[in-house]
Amino acid sequence: MSEKKSIEVEQPKGLFSGVVFVAFGAFFANFAHGESQFDEEIIVFGTQLEETIPLDLREYGNRVKIITADEIELAGFNDVSQTLQMKVPGLYLAPKNGAFDYVNCSFQGSRCQDVLWLIDGVRINNRLYNTTAPFDTVPAHMVERIEVLYGGQGIFYGTQSVAGVVNIVTKSFSDEPAGTFSIGGDENDAVHLSFDYRRAFGDQRVVVYASKDEADGFKPYSSQDYQPSGTDHDRGYDVLTLGIKYAYSFSPDSHVTMHYHRTDNEVEFAAPSNRARSFNEREENLFTAKWDYRLSENVDLFVKGYYHEWDSHWTRIDNELDTMGQLTGNLVVRSDEEFWGYEDYGVTAMTSIATDHGLDYEAGYDHQRFSGKDDVLLIAQKTEHVNAVFVQVRTNASLMENTRIAFGVRHNRPSGEGDITVWNLSGQHDFNERFYARATAGTSFRFPDAWQLYGNDPCCTLGNPDLEGEQSTNINVAIGGRFGEDLPITWELIGFRREVEDLIGSANGVRINSDADVEFDGWEVTLGWDITPALKATLDYSATNAEESGSSRQITDIPESLFKATLSYLPETQPFELDLSIVSVGDLYDSVSGGIGRIEHGDYTLIDVAGAFYFGADRKHQVSLRLENALDEDYASSLGRAFRDNDGSSYAYENLGTPRTMKVAYRFRF
Repeated sequence: MSEKKSIEVEQPKGLFSGVVFVAFGAFFANFAHGESQFDEEIIVFGTQLEETIPLDLREYGNRVKIITADEIELAGFNDVSQTLQMKVPGLYLAPKNGAFDYVNCSFQGSRCQDVLWLIDGVRINNRLYNTTAPFDTVPAHMVERIEVLYGGQGIFYGTQSVAGVVNIVTKSFSDEPAGTFSIGGDENDAVHLSFDYRRAFGDQRVVVYASKDEADGFKPYSSQDYQPSGTDHDRGYDVLTLGIKYAYSFSPDSHVTMHYHRTDNEVEFAAPSNRARSFNEREENLFTAKWDYRLSENVDLFVKGYYHEWDSHWTRIDNELDTMGQLTGNLVVRSDEEFWGYEDYGVTAMTSIATDHGLDYEAGYDHQRFSGKDDVLLIAQKTEHVNAVFVQVRTNASLMENTRIAFGVRHNRPSGEGDITVWNLSGQHDFNERFYARATAGTSFRFPDAWQLYGNDPCCTLGNPDLEGEQSTNINVAIGGRFGEDLPITWELIGFRREVEDLIGSANGVRINSDADVEFDGWEVTLGWDITPALKATLDYSATNAEESGSSRQITDIPESLFKATLSYLPETQPFELDLSIVSVGDLYDSVSGGIGRIEHGDYTLIDVAGAFYFGADRKHQVSLRLENALDEDYASSLGRAFRDNDGSSYAYENLGTPRTMKVAYRFRF
């Protein structure tokens, strides 16, 4: 699918209630007098039942954004976190110290743990700590597209899809032989290599991909934040990724697909004091097997099994200090390849039934089982499982030509405490080819992670195996349309509201479900403009209030406002393309422990400039340039707490984002 680009303009506060009124009024208004569907260019990526879920949900009022491999290559991104940071409207994401690092994130004002991350439909959220977004070892070179679904998606995707879902789709199959090879580098002593190849053999198809990203990195802290004991002044990474996909068609109606994905990495974890060096050595294996079968013209079946193994070994080596806080010259090994990791595996079965009697049906069963342990921050080895059944009923064109409505229910039965049932109602009405209204409303949930259930380290809050999952209600409504003919302008005005209950907190040193709740509400406006056939612009602005009950202060790590813009020049008759990306983050707060308190660290703007130059027959050769953080903005992605060498007192330090960095790459297509 390709979308019309978006542009945003600011609207007055208090808009949410007005948008709700207009959108719901439009949604339940007279269904006559409309055209068939709001005019959009749509390209179908796949016919497998699981692959069509995002496009199906889009027809029924859900907002979906697609980022393609061409966009990623033109912008010169090397890891997925940079792609999401600069290109996804409404998603705030800040890598801690540049590429291949942990991130802070917020999706339409959510907490980071309220977003579900997938690779080819399989969750990659950290089962030990669901606040840890899993992007420190996910390269951009393997990506075919990124599917972004906004709002609660608990019916099909289950736990943690409270604010949205991001699905990273790896390189896809091709009937014709095709491949690419690329090599690049940047000013942070980095080297990036990647390769992919795909072809068909009769009823069989194969895709292979591989990449290697290695860098010494940049200085992640300001000079005044370093203590003499913090001697590691560059934060580097070494990320190796391999993958193979195989498909076999038993018949035109029966297909099997298998995928093996592996990463083997060493990723440094920077610190401004005490540290001589610290890093994670990680091995990750992801295997999926899928079977699609078209039983008849109106009935499709789908079965998927997956296994995800995530093993990390943590090493920390400190510089020794004497009683006066002076370096002795000796090293102290705090952790020597200590293990932390998990296994996650399960099976999903679905069926889709289409009719000519006004209603279509989706139904399925989902089983997930996971276990994990941590020898660093102690977590006991335990196994959890969840069984779920779900069903969705949808209207089709034989009932209402210009309106689509869907209602779904999912019942979840975990091995621990508290069954959870969630529901979702969504729909879209096209008044004509230039104006539409859509809305989604429902409930979602998030199960506790292993740290919250089974953490048993004396240093910290203890886990509670009787915890229940957090539950939330959400609503997302919008009106939108287009005007202009040959060079159209598209627009959408969005309001959203979310409330999370049964928050997982702590009391008397133990995890509990508290009586507190968190409310998120805000609005977003997005515009897209085809300025000329070759020049396209998007703008997106969102504003969010995120407050815990009884408080009037914005929750930490959630920006009060977020602005994103892109400008792309894609001339068909010229041997070059240009891309400009802008992100502006509003007020943003962090809370530093040790009595330091709440500190603001937002209010910054990042600009990336990129270009690609083509030569040779059929543009087979490409040289690309990217100037990351072109204005050399000195900004803090997050804050932390460190200790002074001389007296042991604590202070707050800033995790710095990537400074201005020039990157160059060569790509050959064959």
